[in-house]
Amino acid sequence: MSIDEAYGLYDATGLAALVASKEVKAAELVEAAISRIESQNPRLNAVVLPAFADARDRLGAEVPSGPFHGVPYLVKDLNTNVAGLPSTNGSRALRHVVPTVDSVLVGRMRDAGLVVLGKTNTPEMGMGICTSPVLRGPTPNPFDPTRSAGGSSGGSACAVASGMLPAAHATDSGGSIRIPASNCGLFGLKPTRGRVPLGNDAPEGLDGLSTSHAVTHSVRDSALLLDSTHGPLPGSPPGTAALPSPAGGFVGALDRPLPPLRIAIWTEGLADELVDEACRAAACQAAALAEAMGCEVAEARPPVDGWVVREALSVVFAVNVHAIVAGMLQVHPDGDPADLFEPATLAAHRHGMDVGPKDHRRAVDEIHRTARTMERFFGDYDILLTPTLAAPPRPLGMMDMGGSDWPTYISAMLDEIPFTPLFNVTGGPAASVPLGRCSSGLPVGVQIGAAFGNEATVLRLARGFEEAAPWHDRI
Repeated sequence: MSIDEAYGLYDATGLAALVASKEVKAAELVEAAISRIESQNPRLNAVVLPAFADARDRLGAEVPSGPFHGVPYLVKDLNTNVAGLPSTNGSRALRHVVPTVDSVLVGRMRDAGLVVLGKTNTPEMGMGICTSPVLRGPTPNPFDPTRSAGGSSGGSACAVASGMLPAAHATDSGGSIRIPASNCGLFGLKPTRGRVPLGNDAPEGLDGLSTSHAVTHSVRDSALLLDSTHGPLPGSPPGTAALPSPAGGFVGALDRPLPPLRIAIWTEGLADELVDEACRAAACQAAALAEAMGCEVAEARPPVDGWVVREALSVVFAVNVHAIVAGMLQVHPDGDPADLFEPATLAAHRHGMDVGPKDHRRAVDEIHRTARTMERFFGDYDILLTPTLAAPPRPLGMMDMGGSDWPTYISAMLDEIPFTPLFNVTGGPAASVPLGRCSSGLPVGVQIGAAFGNEATVLRLARGFEEAAPWHDRI
């Protein structure tokens, strides 16, 4: 078998096994990935900061013999520091910021044997569900260039779905792993809050809504990446160090039989958002599949006020963006804000400036109250199953950041993601599983979420779906 055949046939775990058995060399994998990126990236614009020379130099030294020894990888250009590569967050204001050391998370990636080939495209500050920043330009859906890859991890999802490499780093503050996973036909897991550190060595982001992980083809790659990168940062908030993980790790959890889970299915928008029939159908088909696997499925509405959650998210996003923009404007006192930031970012900045501390505190309290309510809900159910998104992939540019009115922009964005932010609010794990297709043949994801700390259950169910209705042919 040629290296090109092997590269397209195996997932990241399988490629690492080939390197370990000396059937292929790590350098061959890296060159295969570089070749694919150079061939496909001009039309997809997924990789915006290549680091091929650095990757080759590291291969000339000793690559750590971790579980992903020699496997090529990409890092999302959002709040994740890779030594020598700009950390722009998709913003013109940050395009000259170049970290000199890797973050703890990137260090864990390298210790696992991953070879970083560069960074992927993201909307400014990750505040979009379409990846089309002014700084780098748009990233289309790899299956239809007129449609969006999603955001904010759109560059990573596009790179993996197009076959540039088997897995890539991603982050999630309101659905940014699961949204592009749904649009691009991938598996995308958002871990429990505090499970995986942020890539800028901050203890948390967006008042605890943000986390890091990956988009992958296979469930086992996601589980092994979680085993390789989880664990708190030094100085993390009290309690995070005690976040339990399953005996034998997350990969080990996949080998245990799927128990007869109690699954709640809900396909209506949590705040009366309209949900496309293709998205509803995908969730219902997944529920039927789960029943065939021995699970008990019942329709149940999560007992939360979706409108209250939406308003809290609007406040939290705006306050945090305001803090970033205000700081950068101090760094660029003579710069025109319109030349540094996109209209929606400035709109969030202005809105956040007007939010008082009491309103911010109230929003955070509502988020915590909703989290407690959902933990009680998960006393009756093991899994909440929903559509991932309200609609199949939208036209490219439909949800760019050109809007200058924050309430209008955030409302339109939340209309598209009526289910994903709930698990950023609860902090619990949730994944998008590519089980559906719309009438045009594009992917449609189904979200499965669980209680705080319960990734093992999400991964087991996802593995069951993967075996019963395979969405990839990698080994």
